[in-house]
Amino acid sequence: MEDLKPRLEAHVRQVAHPRDPDWSPLGYCQVKQYVQEQLSRWGSLEEFRFEYCRRTYGNWILKLPGSSPRRDPILVGAHFDAVPASPGADDNASGVAVLLELARYFAQDPSRSPLWLVAFDLEERGLVGSTAYAQFLKQQGQPLRLMLSLEMLGYRDPTAGSQRYPTGLERFYPDRGDYIGLIGNWPTLPDLLRLQQSLKKAGIPCQWLPAGQRGWIVPSTRRSDHAPFWDEGYRAVLVTDTADLRNPHYHKLSDSPETLDLDFLAGVCRGLMAGLRHL
Repeated sequence: MEDLKPRLEAHVRQVAHPRDPDWSPLGYCQVKQYVQEQLSRWGSLEEFRFEYCRRTYGNWILKLPGSSPRRDPILVGAHFDAVPASPGADDNASGVAVLLELARYFAQDPSRSPLWLVAFDLEERGLVGSTAYAQFLKQQGQPLRLMLSLEMLGYRDPTAGSQRYPTGLERFYPDRGDYIGLIGNWPTLPDLLRLQQSLKKAGIPCQWLPAGQRGWIVPSTRRSDHAPFWDEGYRAVLVTDTADLRNPHYHKLSDSPETLDLDFLAGVCRGLMAGLRHL
C-alpha cells in the first residue's frame, strides 16, 4: 500500500487529457484503451455496448469473485469520458484511478461480496452509459448488493468558506471542503454509516446525506452514474468531493493533475478498500 499514491498519480496523468469522443477523438480512444489494458490485467474483461446518436459505445466491466460467491455483487463504477476541452483530472480521472486500484487490490485479495468494476462511457452526455447498463441489469432481473459511483475524489480545500451547498444544506454541513461526501438513497443508510467509519479510519473526514425520492428533493444529488440505478430501484451511493460545489476548476481547462490533493485521493482509496471488504 506504500506505493498507492504514486500509482494513483500515474493513472490520473494517463487519463487526464481532453477526451470527448467528438472534440478529442484521439484522446478519447487512448484513454479508453488505457482503461481496458489496466482492468484486463486482473481478469477477463467484458464490453457492454450501447447505441447513442447512431454510434456504438461501450462500458468496460471486470467481474471479480468474492469469498462468499452466493452474495449479490457490489457494482463500483466511474466514468472515463470528459467534457470538451477539459483534461478532467478530478472529473473524472480521479474516480477512474481509484477504480483501477480497487481492481488491483481485490483481484489479489477478494472481498466477501463479488465486485463488478465498471468504467462507464458518456456520463457527460447525460449518464448515457450507466443508464443503458442499469436498465439492462433490471431487465435481466440481476440483483445488486449495492452500487457505488466514484465521481470526483481528489480535490480538497480546507479554507473556511470553500465548500458550498444547495440552499438549506449549509445549515447542517461544514463550510470547509476537506471531506469526502457520501450520498445514498434511503435503503443504503447502513452502508453509508459503514463506509463513513472506514473512511474516517483512513484519515478522511466524511459527511453523508440520505437522498429521498430518488434524489429529486435535491436534484443536484442526481448528477452522476448512480442516478440511473436509483431510478431502477437499486441501492446506490455517490462518492464525491462535491464537484463544482467545491472545485473551481470543474469542467474547465484548468482541471489538471496539479490541482489535486494526492494524499487525500489515496486516503479515499484506502477507506473504500477497507469499507468494501466488509460490505
